[in-house]
Amino acid sequence: MFLKNDNLILGLILGFLAPFLGIVIFYFLKFSGFTFSEFLQVMVMWKTFFTSVITVSLIMDGALFTLYINTNKDQTARGIFIATMIYTIICLILKYAL
Repeated sequence: MFLKNDNLILGLILGFLAPFLGIVIFYFLKFSGFTFSEFLQVMVMWKTFFTSVITVSLIMDGALFTLYINTNKDQTARGIFIATMIYTIICLILKYAL
């Protein structure tokens, strides 16, 4: 299985996809009565809500990072960490630019 590989590129891919999965999970758990478009509009309008959603989505990266560190897949964990930092910087820029 490709998830067992120790690969920087795999880590980057997982690190960028996991937060989006976190956002989708948050949407289905808390806002399934709204369309996804409405959910995104509310997220952009309310900065505190935006921060909450981003925090939950980054927890997915933290869980993946911990999993790969504990299984000694250091290159994959490094990719996840790099993706998390890039994602976090982009989210901070968006939070203060919107």
